[in-house]
Formats: sequence, C-alpha cells, structure tokens
Amino acid sequence: MTGRIGVILLLAGAAGTMTGCIATRDFVRENLAQQKVESDQRFTQVETKRTEDAQWIGRVEEKVAVESQRVEGMGFRVGKIEGAIDDVAKRADGAFARAETAHAKSTEVDDRLTRLWSKRHARNTVDSMDVKFGFNRADLDDGAQTALLGLVRELQANPQLTVDLTGYTDTNGPREYNVALAHRRVEAVRRFMVQQGVEMPRISSIGLGPLDERGVANDKKRRVTVKLMMAAE
Repeated sequence: MTGRIGVILLLAGAAGTMTGCIATRDFVRENLAQQKVESDQRFTQVETKRTEDAQWIGRVEEKVAVESQRVEGMGFRVGKIEGAIDDVAKRADGAFARAETAHAKSTEVDDRLTRLWSKRHARNTVDSMDVKFGFNRADLDDGAQTALLGLVRELQANPQLTVDLTGYTDTNGPREYNVALAHRRVEAVRRFMVQQGVEMPRISSIGLGPLDERGVANDKKRRVTVKLMMAAE
C-alpha cells in the first residue's frame, strides 16, 4: 500500500514537473513573440524614420542644387553687369576725352576768332598806285589800264589780298559835282578790275570828291588811289 502511494506521489510530481515545463516553454514563446513584435515595431519605426530622413535630405539637396544654380546664374548676371559697367565706363572715358579735345579746339577757335574780330579793321598796305584822269574825265586811258593789269595779276596770285579804291578830283567846280565825278572815276577802276576777274567782294571803293592839298598840282589831284591790302596777323 505504501509503495503504491509512493509511486502515485512520484507520478504526480513528475506530472507537475512536466506541466511546469510546458508552462515555462509557453511563457518563453509568448515572451519571444512579444519581443519580436516590439522589435519589428522598433525596426519599422527606424526604417520609417530613416526613409523620412532620406526624403528630407533629398529635399535639402534639391534645394541646395536649386540655390547653387540660382547663385551661379546670379554670378553670371553679375559678371555680365560688371562687364557692361566696365564697357560703359570705357565709353564714358572716351567721350570725356573727346569732349576735352573738342573743348580745347573750341577754345582755340574762339581765341582765333576773337583775335580776327578784334583785328577785322587792321590791315597792312602791300602796294599802292595812283590812276590819273584828265580834266573832267572818268575814263581809263591805255597807261592806266596797263598799270591796273599788274595789280590784277597780284590779286589773282594772292587770294588773301584785297583792294581799296579812293577817288578824288581837283578843287575846280562845285563840290557836289566833284563828289559825283570822284564816284564815276572809282567806278571805272572797279568795273575794269571786275572785268579782269577780280571778285567784287574783294574791292572796297569810295569817292571823296575834291582834294584840298596845298602844294599839290591839280593834275595829281585828279586820281584814284589804288591800295593792295592784307589783313594784319
């Protein structure tokens, strides 16, 4: 009897032990499964975070690339602007230099014109002669024409020369008549010179009338004084 109870107790102990072992294995499996689930969740979270980080890094790199292109474009535009500014500066320097040259030339021309204007009446006599006339006459004889031809050649050879004609008479007769006679004599000389090719603007003429000079014979008073003139430097 006692032996059977011992066996029963032994079997019962063994069964309990087996039951305990089975329970332990189930617990371990459940624990491992739970850890695996948690591990998978953490892995998924890590992968998700890594994916999000990779996407964020990709967006940042894209923005960096865009900004780099924009900066490069700005650098290109800045380079073009700087080149344009340099070109404008060079053109401005050239224009300023030309303006200074033009101003200097203008000043020189103004000075020259001022000198010429101040000396517009200053002329020097290059040569002179008297064309004689008969009493109450205003026509040119052969000797007068021959003498005038020599002056005409000088005028044609020297375009800078001009000629002044001044007509006189003796004191015989009314003054009004003598003034008119002096004009006719001057006109005869002027007309002859123009016919020989002297330009009219180069000839100045005036008839003064009777020449009241003591000690001068009347035949020497009946004349047209011809003067070749040149502007004074």
